[in-house]
Amino acid sequence: MRDAVDEFLDQWAAQRGDLDLDAMGTIGRILRLSRLVNGHLKDYFAQYDMETWEFDVLATLRRSGRPLTAKALASSVMIGSAALTNRIDRLVARGLVTRETVPGDRRSLHIALTDVGRELVDRTVEGHVQNQRKILAGLQEDDREDLARILRTLLVSLGDTR
Repeated sequence: MRDAVDEFLDQWAAQRGDLDLDAMGTIGRILRLSRLVNGHLKDYFAQYDMETWEFDVLATLRRSGRPLTAKALASSVMIGSAALTNRIDRLVARGLVTRETVPGDRRSLHIALTDVGRELVDRTVEGHVQNQRKILAGLQEDDREDLARILRTLLVSLGDTR
């Protein structure tokens, strides 16, 4: 079985046979897979008039079970504080989260789900899990477990350890 990356690798091999292309093939597949998966996620969340990043922020707050500081939220969703501020502004405007000063620390803010935000994330999360299973349906269970283990190892080796 061949994929689009194999064609690219064949072209590189024909032009630069001196290159070891294993890493290029793996990284190319990760990048292509990321784009394809993101497209499926975007399509799913569009049914709820929501962007993927919106679900990410709402789901982070929901699974934490409590309000989070902006710093903790930014760390969890892996974005900078400036980007998070813009995103929180948009979620506040939609009535999905609130932003309140942390008692005793006027410089820190707690971000919390509103009832509307909690209802939205609760309504979408089950379908999101089903959508993810559908995305991975081309793999057998053992392959999914192997892939998860390999990806976990790579993430940890790159410092994603929290």
